[in-house]
Amino acid sequence: MTDFEMSDEDIRLGRLPDPEDPLESAFYDGVNAKRLVAWIIDAILVTFLTLILTPFTAFTALFFWPVFWLTVGFIYRVLTITMNSGTWGMQITGIELRRGDGTRFDFGTALLHTFLYSLAVAISPLQLISVIMMLVTPRNQGLHDTILGTAAIRRSL
Repeated sequence: MTDFEMSDEDIRLGRLPDPEDPLESAFYDGVNAKRLVAWIIDAILVTFLTLILTPFTAFTALFFWPVFWLTVGFIYRVLTITMNSGTWGMQITGIELRRGDGTRFDFGTALLHTFLYSLAVAISPLQLISVIMMLVTPRNQGLHDTILGTAAIRRSL
């Protein structure tokens, strides 16, 4: 087992790594910075995907570009989080999302997580609360993570 690997025992215990345990706190080291970089990467990828898909709408997507971009982004997040418990940006930066029982996300969790994330992004005060929570909570959890009992951790090596 490497330094950043959740063991079968951790998952059997049904928990996320403990940020107060010296052996497990490394799972949360640098996660906030990695989340920011992942978010930037994902925004670029969603923009690229939206540009690729626009001709398939007979260019009508240009008339509702922000809604189209948000829709593509929502689908992108749900699909990539379902497949790998993290978006492509998260994979590149070496983090993944885990449920409260330590397991990776399934479709339902990815859908709900993306919905709550999108809601927070759409309502500025909620996004501000979420960012502050990421900076002050032991597991660096945003508002949507706290509601679902999920967390972003450094990916197993």
